[in-house]
Amino acid sequence: MHAGLVCGSDPPPLPVLQLRRCDAHHVSGFRFEIVRADRSGARLGRLTTAHGEVATPAFMPVASHGAVKGVAPHELRELGATMLLANAYHLAQRPGVDTVRALGGLHAIMGWDGPILTDSGGFQVMSLSGLVRVDDHGLSYRSHVDGRPGTLSPEEAVAVQEALGVDVAMALDECVSASAPAAQVGRAVTRTTAWAARSMAARGRAETALFGIVQGGCDMELRAESVAGLTALGFDGYAVGGLSVGEPRAETARVAAATVVLLPRERPRYLMGVGTPRDLLRFAAMGYDLFDCVLPTRNARNGTLFTREGKLMIRNAAHARDPRPVEMGCTCYTCQRFSRGALRHLMLAGEMLGARLATLHNLHFYLQLMSEIRAALAEGTFPERSAAAIGAWA
Repeated sequence: MHAGLVCGSDPPPLPVLQLRRCDAHHVSGFRFEIVRADRSGARLGRLTTAHGEVATPAFMPVASHGAVKGVAPHELRELGATMLLANAYHLAQRPGVDTVRALGGLHAIMGWDGPILTDSGGFQVMSLSGLVRVDDHGLSYRSHVDGRPGTLSPEEAVAVQEALGVDVAMALDECVSASAPAAQVGRAVTRTTAWAARSMAARGRAETALFGIVQGGCDMELRAESVAGLTALGFDGYAVGGLSVGEPRAETARVAAATVVLLPRERPRYLMGVGTPRDLLRFAAMGYDLFDCVLPTRNARNGTLFTREGKLMIRNAAHARDPRPVEMGCTCYTCQRFSRGALRHLMLAGEMLGARLATLHNLHFYLQLMSEIRAALAEGTFPERSAAAIGAWA
């Protein structure tokens, strides 16, 4: 595909040629280094946590309930995953924070010894709960699992994530829809900033880094206000939230580009929930370091596979007797052992293996793409190679 952007291995950890290196920033056993800054704006970096290093830009597979659906931890390692995303709200609902602690912490119950980042769960509370009230204290809701009433304050969100024993926690924020009135977006920014200050004050675990989340919808004045409020607090990293929530794609790109330049250069930058292959290329070029998205796993279960030329709908009748792999030249387990026709049969028959094989391929595609982005950054060829790749996905 991508002019060599989806197959290959990571660059050496320290390229011989370096444009510049920033001073490592040490907070709570957490460090981020820029290994090489590219002329495009992208950065080759290294994130260090108590559970290991993450080469950036990096894509985090989504393990909301403590598992990536259908994929074992050792398979994630073999695919190239280095950091996973879990959701504190889901885990607090089931099996519960006390149970997680009794079983040795989140790393133990996930069977994963690498870094874990958790979202606070505020977005899930607001989207999943039938009844939710938001005020300056926090969120009041009824559990989507059993209907019990619950609350989630900034302090509770930090306490839950620290109790899980994660490497990176997210401060509680208020995310509003793309169609929300301007006044509501403005109130959400003010509230998110106030919650961020309370989150910082609530910290109690030295090994857990804390990221603040920029809000503001598509209003750049509000985005700038949000950045100013968060950076004054000195978070370990910064996430950009409230995008890909219904706004036009062009608006997503505009706001992401205008926001990233406001963020501190020396801290990691995380673009939340945005992640088509084209997005990863485009937003890595802007200088974002971390990404997550359910697309590779959710689309796999629905029969949509990612290839160098674009999406392949494996359920289509055209693939019924196709002996080719999903993608020629792909080294994933699925492509090495199964044809398109065989995979189509498994998917249509509802066999669990079909969804699992599709997921393995899609995660391989995404993680190899990130590996190639890092290699291109190390070689100084990222702008040309990413332009060719984006063209293939236009």
